[in-house]
Amino acid sequence: MSDNAHDSHTGPIKTPKQLLWTSFFSFVVPVFLIIGLVYYVTKADKPAAGAVNTELATAQRIQRVGAVELRDANRPLQAGADVYKAQCAACHDAGLVGAPKFGAAADWAPRLGQGYDALVQSALKGKGAMGAQGGGAFEDLEIARAVVHLANAGGASFQEPAQPEAAPAQ
Repeated sequence: MSDNAHDSHTGPIKTPKQLLWTSFFSFVVPVFLIIGLVYYVTKADKPAAGAVNTELATAQRIQRVGAVELRDANRPLQAGADVYKAQCAACHDAGLVGAPKFGAAADWAPRLGQGYDALVQSALKGKGAMGAQGGGAFEDLEIARAVVHLANAGGASFQEPAQPEAAPAQ
């Protein structure tokens, strides 16, 4: 019985030569297959990621950091309602991220106590989740007009700032 006990526990590898070939095919061949696949995938010329026009993509990556934007200095300043619609309405109409809603006196009451200057500075420099509005597409005076429009709808009685008079040429 002891002679037949080990027959059921033997594996398919019976000689050292079979062990050598099994090791070779188990480890060496997969390594060469992986190397072959990597070579196949990387050999073709491909455009840069996300760029169909590689020259344009390269030009955008190496462009200068600063840019010059020319604006018409003599354009008429916009009214507060127009600036509000263009810049502020997205958040203040819906009350997003804690923004006081347009026309909601309860939302505006604690803010109006700070005064006109504090509200304008908050709009220009940013406060809480609201980003700074100064230095963007509108001049500071236009942002101030939008603040007056927004605050007056919430119960304030601020006067809309007028455009300063040009200094006389000497």
